[in-house]
Amino acid sequence: MPDRPLFLERASFHRRRLGDAARVLPVLTMLLILVPVWWMPASLSYAGGAVWIFGLWAGLIVVVWALHRALLRAEAATLRASETPPPATETPP
Repeated sequence: MPDRPLFLERASFHRRRLGDAARVLPVLTMLLILVPVWWMPASLSYAGGAVWIFGLWAGLIVVVWALHRALLRAEAATLRASETPPPATETPP
């Protein structure tokens, strides 16, 4: 049997998934910018396009802020979990 645990701790797993979300966010943003322009170029020209881009930009700011706060909390939870000592085992007298 390996000495490593089979599953990751909850805090470490949560931090890794948030990191994955941070890596996917730029790709998702590019899709949200380009796909409507390719599919509906007439409806997103001029004012409609400006509203779409600035709305997406404002939404992206909120998403990045929330993701940043979640990553900070997950990092703190991971550090707290790694600092707690293992439970003491009783030795027979």
